[in-house]
Amino acid sequence: MYDYLVVGAGLFGAVFAHKAKKKNKKVLVIDKRSHVGGNIYTEEVKGIQVHRYGAHIFHTADREVWEYIQQFAEFNRYTNSPVARYRDELYNMPFNMNTFARMWGAYTPEEAKKIIQKQIDEAGIGEPSNLEEKAISMVGTDIYRKLVDGYTRKQWGKPCSELPTFIIGRLPVRFTYDNNYFNDTYQGIPIGGYTQIVEKLLEGVDVRLNTDFFDNRAEYESCADKIVFTGMIDQYYDYRFGELEYRSLRFETESLECENYQGNAVVNYTEYEVPYTRIIEHKHFEFGCQGSREGSNPNTVITREYPAAWHRGDEPYYPINNGRNDDIYRQYAKLAENDDKVIFGGRLGTYRYLDMHVVIAQALDCAVKALADA
Repeated sequence: MYDYLVVGAGLFGAVFAHKAKKKNKKVLVIDKRSHVGGNIYTEEVKGIQVHRYGAHIFHTADREVWEYIQQFAEFNRYTNSPVARYRDELYNMPFNMNTFARMWGAYTPEEAKKIIQKQIDEAGIGEPSNLEEKAISMVGTDIYRKLVDGYTRKQWGKPCSELPTFIIGRLPVRFTYDNNYFNDTYQGIPIGGYTQIVEKLLEGVDVRLNTDFFDNRAEYESCADKIVFTGMIDQYYDYRFGELEYRSLRFETESLECENYQGNAVVNYTEYEVPYTRIIEHKHFEFGCQGSREGSNPNTVITREYPAAWHRGDEPYYPINNGRNDDIYRQYAKLAENDDKVIFGGRLGTYRYLDMHVVIAQALDCAVKALADA
């Protein structure tokens, strides 16, 4: 018997298991994948830490969370400054004065604001009711057409006019020459990758990989007093209120015999006709990492990221938080409130897009509440 069965060896599950272990609880962690770490899993390829499930840059304004994660790895000073490519044009992200100067030859905030306001007025948008209107009301029609529309349609598989406004709300707009994507005080990437963090969190905890909870559900439910579930909440309840929608991803990774493929860690491809949304060159997550660490031959590793429709059995990456899905999720959440057996956490368990620092804070909070009487 275990005190806790944790389903999912990602960040939420590992943090919860770590806190429970420190309280002398017996914990079993299972994961259907062949490795720990969930989507933040990294592995070394020819001396380069490769982010197998997309780029993950740690950032937070929460000092407590920053100090907590620092226990498990040393972080570099990486600053996220992606570049957007539209055909043969390159633009800085997030939208800032460098973007506006390249787009219109506007070199002062006043010049840029006048152009944007003129385009907003011409579009005749009042209160934005969808992502397209929200984006135009933020940055005008030129930037929307070149840098938002195609990328977003690829990412979500729907026209921007059918997507909610909050999706674009996460993208900063600045009237300064600042290419730092995040506003948070703390930012960086662990030297040696993320996998080591999860491995340290799970030290002393029983872990079983290549193990699917649903293959032997009755057995796993009976082996612990409580379940911490980080998978899809609708699957846990056998889709009784309907199936929630997700977007999936496909990753195409290759090693190249060149020193420097694109000159930046992340280049977004905003043209709709280009099937992938971005190319990640992993060595640039480490400041100054240019050549090979294994001999004299230069090498690099790149990943093309393709958005994909999700079907049951595929890997879910992004919840689609529209009215229909949110209504369905609320029914599952109400069911979970009255379920003393299980704790739901993480992106899939709470059906929300969550950055890493939010997942950690959520897991710490859940652990404190669950272990309060231990």
